[in-house]
Amino acid sequence: MSNKKRKPKNTKSEKKVDFLKQEVIGLFEGNPQKSFSTKKISRQLNIDQKHLKKNIDGILLELLRKGMIDLDDDGNFTLKTRSSEVIGQVDFVNSKYAFVVSEKYDQDIYVKAEDLKTALDDDIVKVNVSSVRKDGRPVGFVTEIVKRHRLEFVGRVELSAKYAFVVPDFRKMHYDIFIRPEDFNKAKNNDKVIVRIREWKEGDKNPVGEIINVLGPAGQNEAEIHSIMAEFGLPFDFLPQVTKQADKISSAISQKEIKNRRDYRNVTTFTIDPEDAKDFDDAVSIIFLENGNYEVGVHIADVTHYVQEDSILDKEAFERATSVYLVDRTIPMLPERLSNDLCSLKPREDKLTFSAVFEMDKNAQIKHEWFGKTIIHSDRRFTYEEAQERIETFKGDFAKELTLLNELALKLRLERFMTGSINFETTEVKFRLDKDGKPLEIIPKIRKDAHKLIEDFMLLANKRVAEYVHRKSGEKRKKTFVYRIHDNPDEEKLETFSLFVRRFGHQLNFKKDGISKALNLLMDEIEGKPEQNILENLAIRTMAKAKYSTEEKGHFGLAFDHYTHFTSPIRRYPDMMVHRLLHQYMENDRPVSNDIYEQKCIHSSEKEKMATDAERASIKYKQVEYMADKVGQDFDGLISGVTDWGIYVEIVATKVEGMIRMSELGDDYYEFDEKNMRVVGRYNKRMYTLGDKIKIKVLRADVDRRIIDLSLAGNE
Repeated sequence: MSNKKRKPKNTKSEKKVDFLKQEVIGLFEGNPQKSFSTKKISRQLNIDQKHLKKNIDGILLELLRKGMIDLDDDGNFTLKTRSSEVIGQVDFVNSKYAFVVSEKYDQDIYVKAEDLKTALDDDIVKVNVSSVRKDGRPVGFVTEIVKRHRLEFVGRVELSAKYAFVVPDFRKMHYDIFIRPEDFNKAKNNDKVIVRIREWKEGDKNPVGEIINVLGPAGQNEAEIHSIMAEFGLPFDFLPQVTKQADKISSAISQKEIKNRRDYRNVTTFTIDPEDAKDFDDAVSIIFLENGNYEVGVHIADVTHYVQEDSILDKEAFERATSVYLVDRTIPMLPERLSNDLCSLKPREDKLTFSAVFEMDKNAQIKHEWFGKTIIHSDRRFTYEEAQERIETFKGDFAKELTLLNELALKLRLERFMTGSINFETTEVKFRLDKDGKPLEIIPKIRKDAHKLIEDFMLLANKRVAEYVHRKSGEKRKKTFVYRIHDNPDEEKLETFSLFVRRFGHQLNFKKDGISKALNLLMDEIEGKPEQNILENLAIRTMAKAKYSTEEKGHFGLAFDHYTHFTSPIRRYPDMMVHRLLHQYMENDRPVSNDIYEQKCIHSSEKEKMATDAERASIKYKQVEYMADKVGQDFDGLISGVTDWGIYVEIVATKVEGMIRMSELGDDYYEFDEKNMRVVGRYNKRMYTLGDKIKIKVLRADVDRRIIDLSLAGNE
C-alpha cells in the first residue's frame, strides 16, 4: 500500500463555497459604486441556507485581506478602486450601457447606465476603472461630468394636465425630459419642440427641462426639417447685421479693378450645374491655340474680393464654415446677396473670378499654367442634362467646345486612375416632392460624362494650386497653407472589408494588386449589380476620413501628393482661406501663423462632418416618410448588415435601409455569428448572411426616430 499522501478532493460543500465567493466578487464588480451589508449581500444573492450564510463573513474577511474591498464607517463593504481616474468621452450606445472613449485604454471603458452619474452622449467625464471583464474590456463608473456636450434637444411633446414629457428624437438620448406646466411655452400635444435641460439631480429618473421653441405639429414637413436643423445646431437665419452688411456691397466693378485682372470676357466660357442650382461657383473657358494646343480656364468666384477678412460677413462665414444641403432647402454659408447674386457666375454678366489657366496638348498634358485674378462674362448656363446631350449628339450650341473638354477630361481621369486614384461611384438619391414637401418618388442620381467633366477639371485646379504653393515653400521655409488630406486606410479595417466582399462572391487581393488597384478592380466588377451601393459605401467607411489641415500629408483616395480645396468658395470656408493665402503668396512673402490656420482647419472639418450628418438625417427622414404609406407591402432586399440585435436590409428599388429585429425572426431563436457575418437559427440552422437576397415586408415607418422596421415576407 502506497504511503504517498493523496490531495483531498473538494467536497460538494467546498465547491459551493468557491462558487459563492465568485458570486460575491461578481456582485461587487457589477456594482462598483454601491455599498453592501452582510444581510444585503445574502438577499442580493438569494442565499437561504444557514451554513452558506455563515461563509459570507469568511469570504468578506478574505477579500478585505486581499485589498479587493473596503469597509466603511457604517460597517458596509464597497469595491476597492484598483485603477487611476481617467478622462474620456461618452458614447451612449443604448439605454442599458455606454462606452467611455479614453486615449489611456486600447478598448473603450464599459459603463452601466446607472453608473453614468447623469452623463449623456458625447459628454466629457472622469471615470474610475474598477475591474476588467473576461474579454479584457475595462469596466468603470463616472465620478464627475467635466463638460456637457449639449443641453438642448429636439423632440415630441407628450402632454398631460399637470406635466409633460418631451421624447427626444436623438437616438442616443435615452431619457424623456420632464416639463412642468409653467415651462410648456404654449406647446400642444404631439408638437415638435426644442427643449433645454435645466436640472438633473443625481438619483432622479429623468432630467427636468423647459420648452424654448415650438417648431410645429410632428409629421409636418417644416416642423420635421426644422427639428433636424435644431438637432445639428444649424442656423435658421442670418443675423440682421450680417444681411445688412451684405446688402450694402456694391455690384459695380470699377475700371481700376478690371485693369488689375486678366480679361476673359471675350473668351468662350460657360457653367455646368444641376438644374435646380442657384449659386454658380465655377465656370470653364476654352481657347483653341494656333500651335494646336488648348487653353482651358477654370474660373472660380472671387468671394474674398467682397468678403473682407475679419468683417462681420467673414466671421459669420467662418462660424458656419460650409453650406448645408438638406433635401428641400439649402442653408447657405453666405447671405443670398452674395451667394446667389454678386459672387454667382450667372450668364451674360461680368463677374470677378480667381482662375487657374492651363495650356494643354491633345493628350491633356500641361505645357504651361497660370494662377491669378480675372474677370469673365459667361456665355451660357448649362444644366448637366443639356451638356450631356451635346456630348452625346455633337449637336447644339458649344457642342464642339464641350466635346473637346470631355475628351481632355477623360484623359485626365485615365491618368488619375493609372497613378492610383480610387474610382468610388456611390449611388446618391434625390426626391420628387409635392408642394407640401411630401416625397412622391425616390430617384437614384446618375452621374454621366458632363458631371465627371466638371469634376475632373476642378480636381486638376485643386491639385495644381496645392503643388504651386508647395513649390513656392522651398525646403528651408514651409508656407502655411490649407490642404485637403486623406490618410492611408487602416490594415485591420481593410481586412474586415475584404471579408465583407467575399460574402458577396467577390475577391480582393491587396498584396498582389495594391490597395488602389484592388479596390478599382472591385468597383468595375460590381458596377450595375445589386450589391454595388452597399459595397461602395462599405469601402468608403473603410477609408480614413478626409479633412482639412496645414500639414502636407497628401490625399490617398485621389493619389495626389498635394491637394487643396480652391474651387467652391461660395459654399466652403476653407476655399476662401486658400484664395487669401494663394493671393498673398503671389503678391508678397509675408509670413502667416500656422497655428491660427490649423485651428481654423479643425473647426472647418468638424462643421463639415456636422453638415454631412444633417444632410443624411434629412435624406433618411424623407426615405422613412416615403415608406410610411408602403407599410404592409413586399419588396426585394439585400442584407446590408448583420448585428446581434437585428438584420439590416437595403430595399433594392429605393436604396432605403431598414431593419429586421431579432424578435421578428419568430420561427427560431437566432444567434449572431460575428466571424461569418450571419445569424443562425439555434435549432433549424437557417442562416441569414451579409449579401443574401431576401424578400421583406415593411412593418413600420417611424418618422420621429427615422427608423424603418421590416420583417421577412410571408413570415406572418
